[in-house]
Amino acid sequence: MIESILGANAAGGSPPRHVAIIMDGNRRWAQQRGLPPIAGHQAGARRLREIARASLRAGIEILTVYAFSEENWKRETSEVAELMELLRLFALRERASLRRENVRVGTIGRIEALPHATREALAKLRRATSGNDGLLLNLALNYGSRTELCDAIRSLARDVVAGKLSPAAVNDEVLSRYLYTAGLPDPDLLVRTGGELRVSNFLLYQIAYTELWSTPVYWPDFDAALLETALGSYATRQRRFGT
Repeated sequence: MIESILGANAAGGSPPRHVAIIMDGNRRWAQQRGLPPIAGHQAGARRLREIARASLRAGIEILTVYAFSEENWKRETSEVAELMELLRLFALRERASLRRENVRVGTIGRIEALPHATREALAKLRRATSGNDGLLLNLALNYGSRTELCDAIRSLARDVVAGKLSPAAVNDEVLSRYLYTAGLPDPDLLVRTGGELRVSNFLLYQIAYTELWSTPVYWPDFDAALLETALGSYATRQRRFGT
């Protein structure tokens, strides 16, 4: 069982607080089956629910998933529209179960650029689950790490010009307060499905000392057993944080 590997690990005897996932391979999964891309995204959305439940059981506090990148806008207009509708439906249909299962939903990224109906559904989902204190399911939407850093630096610079912050006071801790992930611990483990070995502009600042784990399995086939494997790998590692 997934809980069996989490009793002790080389990183300090506890499961990772924060797991990030690049959910890659939906379209390739669909292509292998002769299906349209949206079928892969639909299967991926169902898989997200399973992995959120497994993460909650495993004692993970935060699960941040790369759901829609800034670069994804470059896809076919019809596919983007289907993705936005799928996200809207996910937010509506999963609201009651996520609230009941003590999962709180958050978002990071430039959410204001999403379609109005999608934004409204997400806002209702966040409000409905805001009182939960179990797993935080953090959806990265219209997210790009370089944009996040630019937004953070602009906000920080405005505060310096306004006299609210001294340039000499700027350090890692201060800059972190201006990121979309302000208030959250950095990921302990980053999982990438689909076999690629790159981070694709995801949480570049936050994963400086994050443990990495990759699998060739496409996201729609990434199940709780594979999550257990990833957590098992993490449990064997000695984290040195650059020392």
